[in-house]
Order: sequence, then structure tokens, then C-alpha cells
Amino acid sequence: MLKKFKQAALQSLKSSGVSSLVQNSRWRRERLLILAYHGISLSDEHIWNGSQFLSADIFRTRLETLKKSGCVVLPLGEAVERLYANNLPDRAVAITFDDGTSDFYRRAFPLFKEFGFPVTLYLTTFYSYYQKPVFDLMCSYLLWKGRSRTLDLKQLTGHDLKADLRKRDFRETVLSQIHAFARGQKLSADEKDAFATSLAAHLDVDYDALLEQRILHNLTADEVGRLAAAGVDIQLHTHRHRTPIDQQLFLREIEDNRRSILDMTGTTASHFCYPSGRYHPAFLPWLREADVVSATTCARGFASRSCDPLLLPRLLDSNTLSPIEFEGWLTGVSAILPQRLVLKESAA
Repeated sequence: MLKKFKQAALQSLKSSGVSSLVQNSRWRRERLLILAYHGISLSDEHIWNGSQFLSADIFRTRLETLKKSGCVVLPLGEAVERLYANNLPDRAVAITFDDGTSDFYRRAFPLFKEFGFPVTLYLTTFYSYYQKPVFDLMCSYLLWKGRSRTLDLKQLTGHDLKADLRKRDFRETVLSQIHAFARGQKLSADEKDAFATSLAAHLDVDYDALLEQRILHNLTADEVGRLAAAGVDIQLHTHRHRTPIDQQLFLREIEDNRRSILDMTGTTASHFCYPSGRYHPAFLPWLREADVVSATTCARGFASRSCDPLLLPRLLDSNTLSPIEFEGWLTGVSAILPQRLVLKESAA
């Protein structure tokens, strides 16, 4: 009900000319919209997790809307520099992708070439070298793929738990148990993949077929190099997709990530994205020490000169965002809606 009300409000604002006034206003000109994406489906990932994956068709319509709206899509580094120099063009936008799953090369990159838009890819590098599915994501995906079954977790982790996987809450409970087991046993990367293989067998999911499609794999080092050579901006996202609350370990994540990106691309990365959007005040001086120029979060909103450059908000696009809502963010009118409405919508 709330979503329909919001869409109706945005349509009314567009029809009355308010959206046009906002998008051409000084207020919008002084703000940067950083769009955030994670993946474009190779198969059915957008059905499994619509907050992280879009279908290729929906992503194409997003790029078409950007082009028709007259937005100026800037490279992230230039956009951040111009934001703080107060000389952004009208309706400035930057596009970012997190993680670096293999679908970026096969689904997103061809569309960026077609539309001629620059893009920044925040790459977590461990799984670029270890070419197996990302463990946490794959376990969640497998539980969804096998959702017609009841899983006896005791056979996998020793926990006395049988779960009807048709229920999302039960799948999330099982996933939490799996994560706790992997942490508690300090499973190596190979042991995690062996666990995922066993989980797939218990659920009667064809794991070899998923490996062949490279579902939830990261880009290879060669793919990253080819993307960089073609103009994709490769930036920091930690090496192991984690941010320890320990300065030495945190900086090691940045250093390992930066060194890996340098080896793959020949360039030194200086922009950062917090894995899963999680950040702590202690990270800011550590990032400055590591010569990081900007850092993006998953907080929803526009970046302005009043923002700390190490806490830049973004708009995480998803399957649940309707065309009129997406357009509302491009114009800026979504930001003038009552914040209570926006926050409730985000939590829905």
C-alpha cells in the first residue's frame, strides 16, 4: 500500500511539473547521485535475490532512462572531484558495481559499451584468484534452489535441525547456522567449497552445472585486466570482503586488495566501497592513512559537499524499485519526499 502511494505521489509530481523544476534546480546541480549495483543475472539470480541482482532487461531499461533523462554520467573519480569543487554538471550521476561477480563481464559490460557510460567496479579480489563460487552467496542460493526440500542439517554441521526450505525464515535460520559452523570450524576456502558441494548434493542441485555457468564466481584476473584496458575503473572493496575492527588487519585488507588490483590492471586504486555497506568511525582515519580519496556506503541519498568524502551515500538499485521511483531519484524529487515515507519504503 505504501509503495503504491509513493508511486502515485511521484507520478503526480511529474505530471504537475515539479519533477522538472527539481531536476533543473540549483539544489540538484549541487548534488551527485551515485548508483549502486551488485550483479546482473546469468540465470535466475534476480528471482532468488532481487535486492542484489537485476535482470539484464531491467538493467537495460535503467540505462535507457539515464540516457533519455539528460543525466550526465561521470567517472566516479571525476564526479567526486567536481562535487567538492562545486562544478558538477546538471543531473550528475556516477555508476558503481560492487564485488565483481563474473556476470559483470558477460552482462553489464556489453551494455556499458553500447551506451557509452563510464562505470566503477569495486572489486573484492580473493575470489578472482580462487575460482570457486563465493561461499556465503552460494550457500544462500543453493538453499533457495532446493527450497522444495526439507534439509537435515545434522548431516552437514552436526546441528540437530530439520528445516522446511519452502519458508524463507527457515532458509535464513539454516544459512546462519552454516555461517556459524564455517566460522567456528575455521574452514579453509577448499573446505568451504567441499561443504557447498555436499550441500548441493543433499538438496539435489546440480553443482557442476552451476560451476560451468560460473554462477556467483568472481571475475578472473584476466577478465579484470581486459575490463580495465577497455576503460572500466577498478577500485577497492577489500581483498576478502571484510572490514576487521583492528587497524593492522583492516589495513592489510586494503593493501592486499590494492596490490592485487595493481597486478591485474597496472593502476593504483584510491577509491573504496565498504563491504556490505558496513562502516565504523575508526575506519575513517585508517582509510586516510591508506591514501583513500573517497569511500561509499549503502546509505540511501545524494552526495553533497557537506558529506564526508569517506561516507558518501548511494542509491542501491534493485528489482523492487519501479521505473517511476528510479526516475524520481534521477530528477532528485524522491529526496524531497517526507523522509519517514522513504525510510519506511526502504525497510519494506
